[in-house]
Amino acid sequence: MSTRGSDSDARDARDDERRSSRSGERRSHAAPGRERSTAPRVRPNPDPAHDANEPSANTTQRSKPKPDYDAIIEQTGGADGHTDDGVRLQKVLASAGVGSRRRCEVLIEMGAVRVNGQRVTTLGMKVDPATAIIHVRDRRLEMPDGTVTIALNKPKHVVSAMHDPEGRRDLTEFTADYEERLFHVGRLDYETEGLLLLTNDGELANRLTHPSYEVSKTYLVEVDAPEGFFRRLIKQLVTGVELEDGPAAADKAHVVDEFKGRSIVEVTLHEGRNRIVRRMFDAIGYPVRRLVRTHVGTITLGDLRPGESRVITGRELENLRREVRL
Repeated sequence: MSTRGSDSDARDARDDERRSSRSGERRSHAAPGRERSTAPRVRPNPDPAHDANEPSANTTQRSKPKPDYDAIIEQTGGADGHTDDGVRLQKVLASAGVGSRRRCEVLIEMGAVRVNGQRVTTLGMKVDPATAIIHVRDRRLEMPDGTVTIALNKPKHVVSAMHDPEGRRDLTEFTADYEERLFHVGRLDYETEGLLLLTNDGELANRLTHPSYEVSKTYLVEVDAPEGFFRRLIKQLVTGVELEDGPAAADKAHVVDEFKGRSIVEVTLHEGRNRIVRRMFDAIGYPVRRLVRTHVGTITLGDLRPGESRVITGRELENLRREVRL
């Protein structure tokens, strides 16, 4: 029995040795010389000059490289981006479609504008649009290409021309702050107010005024109507009235307001004959007291006050161009 016990002890010792050897092999496959870790592995930084105290690039959120403000300052001549022969900052903002000049001035005074990384809060700065880095409410301003289209709220008693031989107010009064040479798209008569487009894009202007593209225009028409503006008059405008140069009809019309013996009628049509709205209302016996154009195609007058303008950009410009198949 003693011999059998010795043989059993020897076998047990050999089994323990084999188990220990196999266990060592498994550990060595996992990580030679160290215990397996359940923590996320971080790749070593290949740059020997990397400061170990700084966070690894693999553990931080990627961000866009900051503009080289030192280079910009050298180009523009000052840390604040001001250059004496530049363009007024509010004019640059307006040209890029931020809003009207007055709106841009308000944004500057509010501190919502930064030039070359520095906040601007006072008016009078001039910048070089080609080199200045401008942010409005922390969004980088993208400068447009050479074509510009603007919406102007033409006041009453202004000629739709860049020069008037009779010396009346003309459109140059409202385009002086734009560097581009703009020309008006169509006309509004001397007495008519509202939306007038100006652009230096010749093809866009041509298509907006060409009859084949049938770009609609919408007007608010104020007339004297002590007894109200009857439905038969609306029907007459839509079915058509006879004018000296041929029949004319509105695409749609409806009364939007009535007060103190007057009515406000909204009329939409795509014809562009001279004074056509006034002549249509004269033909049905309701001369126009006041006429305001509110829409040209997809462009609206919005909250522009008389004499104010804004640059048409982004989706608004895209929709306008799409309307005339550009």
